[in-house]
Amino acid sequence: MKLAELLEKTEYTVVSGNVDVEVKELQYDSRKVTRGDVFVCISGAVVDGHDFITDVIAKGAAAVIVERDTQGIETADAVIIRTPDTRLALAYMSAAFFDYPAEKLFTIGITGTKGKTTTTFMVRDILEACNIKTGLIGTIETIIGDTHIPSANTTPESYMVQKYFRDMADAGCRCVVMEVSSQALMLHRTAGIMFDIGVFTNLEPDHIGPNEHSSFEEYAACKGKLFRQCRTGIVNMDSEHAGLVLEGHTCSIETYGLKNTADLYADNIIYEHKNGHITTSYDVKGSKNMHVKLRLPGEFSVYNSLCAIAVTEHLDVDDGLLEKALYNVKVPGRVEPVKISDDFTVMVDYAHNAMSLESLLRTLREYNPHRIVTVFGCGGNRSRQRRFEMGEISGKMSDFTVITSDNPRNEEPDMIMQDIETGIAKTAGRYVKIADRAEAIKYAVDNAEKGDIIVVAGKGHEDYQEIKGKKYPMDERVLIEEILQEDKERAEK
Repeated sequence: MKLAELLEKTEYTVVSGNVDVEVKELQYDSRKVTRGDVFVCISGAVVDGHDFITDVIAKGAAAVIVERDTQGIETADAVIIRTPDTRLALAYMSAAFFDYPAEKLFTIGITGTKGKTTTTFMVRDILEACNIKTGLIGTIETIIGDTHIPSANTTPESYMVQKYFRDMADAGCRCVVMEVSSQALMLHRTAGIMFDIGVFTNLEPDHIGPNEHSSFEEYAACKGKLFRQCRTGIVNMDSEHAGLVLEGHTCSIETYGLKNTADLYADNIIYEHKNGHITTSYDVKGSKNMHVKLRLPGEFSVYNSLCAIAVTEHLDVDDGLLEKALYNVKVPGRVEPVKISDDFTVMVDYAHNAMSLESLLRTLREYNPHRIVTVFGCGGNRSRQRRFEMGEISGKMSDFTVITSDNPRNEEPDMIMQDIETGIAKTAGRYVKIADRAEAIKYAVDNAEKGDIIVVAGKGHEDYQEIKGKKYPMDERVLIEEILQEDKERAEK
């Protein structure tokens, strides 16, 4: 492909050479450059691609895209193109390189402080259950048909977004649903995509600090960019900051919430805990009328499912299939139920800081359990303050805590557990310490009482444990199933 074709939607100036040059591949990592590639210099928080211009030219790069002065750099062997923003250029060039795959998909982008992951999985599960093949890009993984690719970022770099879109289109996907982080919007990772639907879940002070956002206002403004690059915005009207996010929006707006002033709202919410199941049910009213029952807890699940319903209204979804899909939906590691008994409930969740743990435990209290038993640890080489805080929260809000190991990394598990114990000691909470996470989970299950809710917190979807720089396989759902099997075998003897 000619460089000129890649640059057709990019603002640029030719510093040297000719844009009619043929290029093989588009690269933004200098280590991957081979002869005939075009290299886009990205300025990151740690590494600046401009520092490697000489290296990539020596490797045979056909062209280099820069946003700074290149005076003093030998350019005889490569075309040099200057653009005001190389991140934006990468996004537009990536779309061109993969032949604009977003135009071949129904695109759904979801942004917000909380709820992105759960809502994204909900939407995909519903659409797949309704025979609408749907790809997913998010915090946990990217899904293309039967292929699951673990994620490094909530929203990958623009090149990877476009590559995944192309792979999805080639695999026969009709739709794609993806998490769109504020960082991604700020760094142009979704630039050039006109989403069919943009979703706003909520906004809370978060991601503010070095290498993130300078202020809450900037954070909100970045979220708001999505609603200037989508056709329809679906918005949680109960969020107090919805108006701030929607400033300057160019899309049509639809709303959802728990108040009857929303286009789509929930009424008659019922929380139940019986026979080892937690359920949440409600009536959908407004622009659609139906009854919903979820095997997920809490008000936040009502919001997430309402949002998913609002999205599916724009596609050909049968109400019967929709109702069934909502009942069966499970999100990896997000209040994920693991059924092992009719007497008590086990849930796996990613809650790994005091705020998320407190929110989870407060939600579960609404189900009037006999006891809440919380199994958790804290990651090594991270803030010790988090350990004290999580210990104190669990001590206050759990009936019993099993302190265990999480990802100790390069720290000793016992030292981390002592810090958690320091936090619990501020409360009257009962607890035990068991360093081996598998044994800790087994202890909680073996000592469960009728009506208990056991929460295994901290790791969620992670299927490994990191110890001394090495990752060891460990999926908590598998561990729980193994415990169940062992108990069955013991009972049969």
